[in-house]
Amino acid sequence: MALEITDANFEEVVLKSSQPVLVDFWAEWCGPCRMLGPIIEELSSDYDGKAVIGKVDVDSNQQYAAQFGVRNIPTVLIFKDGELVNRQVGVSQKNVYADYIDALL
Repeated sequence: MALEITDANFEEVVLKSSQPVLVDFWAEWCGPCRMLGPIIEELSSDYDGKAVIGKVDVDSNQQYAAQFGVRNIPTVLIFKDGELVNRQVGVSQKNVYADYIDALL
């Protein structure tokens, strides 16, 4: 299950992680976000123990969405060693996200 990432735990979970981190910025009312949800959950299972997969609800957690320039959702950000290394806006195939993670493992 994808981690619930909030403004309160973002620094600890994402920026201080020793593993690659995929963060899905989404909202409940967003249709494309709901399409992406099952892909994020699959990635969470596939990369359990190898990468951190999480979701940020932008309606209740806006600090890091603003900090990283998330203007459209869904937006997926990929982090390595606390640095933003990739950005994918909109819904893509599962293999696109998997390739981003694999490149960092």
